[in-house]
Amino acid sequence: MNYIENGVQMALIEIYTTTTCPYCVRAKKLLDIKGYPYREIDVSSNTELRKSMTEKAEGRTSVPQVFIDGSHIGGCDDLYALDKSGKLDLLLGNSH
Repeated sequence: MNYIENGVQMALIEIYTTTTCPYCVRAKKLLDIKGYPYREIDVSSNTELRKSMTEKAEGRTSVPQVFIDGSHIGGCDDLYALDKSGKLDLLLGNSH
């Protein structure tokens, strides 16, 4: 599921969000600060996308839901915990 950007293989980050969710803003801010590009999927008013997200997230209905290369990472707190432990950079193939 990786993709190539400027000749470099990158992990595909997908984040399911809604427009009014402060946790979504916080999760996207972390990814932006770290310089990790992501694909945002807004499920605010799309019940089919929300249903698809819930299925992929093993029943979790809250947002954000974050996936890296198709693997479910979890929500905002999970993303920050990965970062704090140093595992986010390792997962994304970056050692900074």
